[in-house]
Amino acid sequence: QVQLVESGGGLVQAGGSLRLSCAASGRTFSSATMGWFRQAPGKERESVAAISWSGINIYYADSVKGRFTISRDNAKNTVYLQMNSLKPIDTAVYYCAAAYYDSGFHYSGDEYHYWGQGTQVTVSS
Repeated sequence: QVQLVESGGGLVQAGGSLRLSCAASGRTFSSATMGWFRQAPGKERESVAAISWSGINIYYADSVKGRFTISRDNAKNTVYLQMNSLKPIDTAVYYCAAAYYDSGFHYSGDEYHYWGQGTQVTVSS
């Protein structure tokens, strides 16, 4: 089992920044692919970013490229999502998730095994 706890969400004006954190406990964090996902009201969940266990492979959705940065600190069992130049369209509940595979790089939500409870991000115009 893996427990994931997100933090860092909140209300910010357009153009502002937030840094989300996701602290993991339980199963070995350093071997997990970690992802950030979001779901806005009335919309489907979408992949935002993902990072492989080594940090070598990284994925960003086109909508956040150049604005968001995913990183991880395996010594602290934590994955981060730095969000800059936020837009109202970024408003959503953000979830972190963990996936365990022997090979490959996975960034589709359906491929993830463990999920946090989510943190609300609201960007005002």
